[in-house]
Amino acid sequence: MTAEPLPTSSWPVPPPDGYTADDLDRIPDLPPHTELIDGSLVFVSPQKYFHSLAMFLLERGLHETVPGELRVCREMAVVLGRRNRVEPDLSVLRAEGVTEEAEETGFRAEDVVLAAEVVSPDSEERDRKRKPQLYAEAGIPHFWRIEKGTGRRPVVYVFELEPATRGYVPTGIHHDRLKLTVPFDIDIDLTAIDRL
Repeated sequence: MTAEPLPTSSWPVPPPDGYTADDLDRIPDLPPHTELIDGSLVFVSPQKYFHSLAMFLLERGLHETVPGELRVCREMAVVLGRRNRVEPDLSVLRAEGVTEEAEETGFRAEDVVLAAEVVSPDSEERDRKRKPQLYAEAGIPHFWRIEKGTGRRPVVYVFELEPATRGYVPTGIHHDRLKLTVPFDIDIDLTAIDRL
C-alpha cells in the first residue's frame, strides 16, 4: 500500500531557533511518540514486532524486580534540556518524580535512573549514538541498548555513567539472561521471548 504524500503546508514550521521541550505539549496534532532532538521534531516509524516483544519482555521483567522507591515507565517523554525531549522505550524513575494524579506528559532527567532503547532500523543512529550521548550529558546513571540477536532474541548492551567524563562505559553484553545488581537486582530470562 502506498501512502499519498501530505501537502507541505500541513507540516509544522519550526521557529528560527528550533522547538523547545515545552512546545511539544502545545503543537496541535503531532503524531504519537514525537520526540525533540536538538530542537528538531523527530517522527517515529511504525514499530516492528521484535521491538514490541522486546519491550514487553523487559518491561515485565523490570516490574517483577523493581524496588518500591522506583517506577517503570514505557514510552514516556523525558526532558533532557531546553531543546531535547526524548521518549525512551523504557525508563525507571524515582517514585518522587511521579505525582499521585499521574497527569504527567513527561519527566525530568534527574528523576530517571535507567533509560533503555530498543534499536529499530529507522532509529539506529539515534539509539546507538545521539540519544545515549544526551542521556549521559543529562546525568542519567544507567543506559541499556537492546539489539535484535539470533532469531527474535534480544541482546542487551548495558552501560553505566562515568561521572567524571559524563559518558557511558560498557559494563556487559547479555544474550540469554540479563542478571544485574545495579541499579537494583534484576534477573530477566531473555530466552522467554521465544514463548511470547
